[in-house]
Amino acid sequence: MFDSLSEKLQGIISKTSGKELTQDNMQEALREIRRALLEADVNLRVVKAFISSIKDKAEGEKVLEGVNPSQQLIKIVHDELVNLLGKEQRPLDFSGNPNIIMMLGLQGSGKTTSSAKLAVKLKKEGRNPLLVACDVYRPAAISQLQTLGKEIDNEVFTITDSKDVQQIVRSAIDYAKQNGFNTLILDTAGRLQIDTDMMAELLLIDRIFQPTEKLLVIDAMTGQEAVNVAENFDAQLGLTGLVLTKLDGDSRGGSALSVAYCTGKPIKLTGTGEKLNALEDFYPERMATRILGMGDIVSLVERAQEVFDKKQALELEEKMSKNNFSFNDFLKMQKQMQAFGSMGNLLGMLPGLNIGKDDRDKISHEGEKQFKKMEVFISSMTPQERSNPDLLNTSRKKRIAKGCGMDLAEINAFVKQFEQMRMMMKGMTDMKSMFGKMGGMMNNGAIPDLTKMGNLGNFGGFNGKLGKHAMNKAMKMMRKFK
Repeated sequence: MFDSLSEKLQGIISKTSGKELTQDNMQEALREIRRALLEADVNLRVVKAFISSIKDKAEGEKVLEGVNPSQQLIKIVHDELVNLLGKEQRPLDFSGNPNIIMMLGLQGSGKTTSSAKLAVKLKKEGRNPLLVACDVYRPAAISQLQTLGKEIDNEVFTITDSKDVQQIVRSAIDYAKQNGFNTLILDTAGRLQIDTDMMAELLLIDRIFQPTEKLLVIDAMTGQEAVNVAENFDAQLGLTGLVLTKLDGDSRGGSALSVAYCTGKPIKLTGTGEKLNALEDFYPERMATRILGMGDIVSLVERAQEVFDKKQALELEEKMSKNNFSFNDFLKMQKQMQAFGSMGNLLGMLPGLNIGKDDRDKISHEGEKQFKKMEVFISSMTPQERSNPDLLNTSRKKRIAKGCGMDLAEINAFVKQFEQMRMMMKGMTDMKSMFGKMGGMMNNGAIPDLTKMGNLGNFGGFNGKLGKHAMNKAMKMMRKFK
């Protein structure tokens, strides 16, 4: 998502890094930013407004003492990106009992799948959603929603052979009240293009049932046409928000910048993958920092809190400390990591890596390929071998190699890597225990707190970024645990 724009903006900013901003190089930077935005499929009027605003602010900005002028340009570009993307995060409105969320969009935008993803998200947040099949025209639309409903274990309301959408919604509201559902998600009909009949039906649902949210689902790969679609829907129905799908598949992402600015409607949710848990709240500031290569640690931590089971993590830590980490435990860890999303997405959230899209894709592809191989390798073991890696002798490895279709050399390499990982994990838990004891001694005054000893406290990044020298030392220490 935004990879092309992100790479270009980061390149422009790095060119100005460490330089005094003059009228000439400022004009050059603005020209390149303008070109980058247009290549990312950002709407022309959005580009003009964006560049004009940056220019006005940059020329009127006083250079702060101790701050590099190029850093101020980064700050201005960041702030303007946040403004373009909607300024602040806008949560869904859950007023009403049941509250009604109306999903709108053209065919192929991902509306039905997004409805199911939204149900998954709301269930995680403690709500009890009911999916309502209101697309009575598209062949198999209702069965598609029912299939998705079974997959996520969420009830789908429909009236067999009925074409009366108003009656379906009215009956769904009654059913929700009787059965304790507090949110209705209406999967309305889409068309290949906006037409009068389509709008008339949606307008009637809107006027009669007054949904609290009218969310337009837009395919991020639609490009410039996304703005026209959004403006037409908004003019007729008065949208409350936008849902952008396939953001993981669009390297340009210009429609996200364009739609939010042109309609003045907030992007409330984004689809970031094919899995049914891949729907996230949209935070303009976090997205702006990611576009500028600053990472998104907050989202990474939030996702970790969702994905990782605290009890399971403590059990794994206990096994690591006793060097009892097994292949079964490795598979559990791998499944939790897969719930994070693709490795490429994770790398994009880490700040300061400066890895280009192509390199990130290669790392992601290779890493996931190795994980798959490891999974096949472990699946070819007996339950005893999975639980006790020390059982793996040469004859067992040969049998496993035949079972998973790998070379014995490859099996040996995997086992060696696994053993190194076990040793490193044990070393890390030993270090944690040691530093925990040292922390207790510090509190008792037995050992001085280095972080409070002037310049010495800055060594290794106690009060700042980990320096290159300190990083090299840390790596040497880590190698001792292999």
